Amino acid sequence: MIKKTLAAVFLGSMISSGAALAADYVIDQEGQHAFVNFKISHLGYSWLYGTFKNFSGTFSYDAAQPEASQVQVTLRTASVDSNHAERDKHLRGAEFLNTSAHPKATFVSTSVVSTAEGRADITGDLTLNGVTKAVVIDAEFIGEGDDPWGGYRAGFEGKTTLRLADFGINAKLGPASESVELTLAVEGIRQ
Repeated sequence: MIKKTLAAVFLGSMISSGAALAADYVIDQEGQHAFVNFKISHLGYSWLYGTFKNFSGTFSYDAAQPEASQVQVTLRTASVDSNHAERDKHLRGAEFLNTSAHPKATFVSTSVVSTAEGRADITGDLTLNGVTKAVVIDAEFIGEGDDPWGGYRAGFEGKTTLRLADFGINAKLGPASESVELTLAVEGIRQ
């Protein structure tokens, strides 16, 4: 009886002290509160910007133990949108994203390492154009809290740079255009 009472007191004190537990979130892409954007130099003269409109994903997050976080995202490569229909058609072709052969790109985290207050490096396996490579996303915690609809949300922004050739994209765009910068802005709804 004493053991049960002590266990109940300990559990109650953990709950009342706000001991954090990892929570699972679904990325709110449907409500347009998440973005996967890219930026690449156009011949070294200007920047070309675009986005992927169709993706989904989940993450788990515990502010007290960010290293225990996990991320999984699936992106439909044919949803690329650079605000120019002919260029998008070219980007979907075999020279770039090869969307008919590789309709999905995926990212699955393998580790999360805190780098500063509210910041972490998320390492994971990115599969793009049929090639899987480890990449590191520099992530920043934006905030968390109740939403107006009775739910709870958390948001992050992450950035990484990918060398196109590392993922079998060998289009000759000039030395200034060998890498693409990705920005991922996600807001998740706690489940």
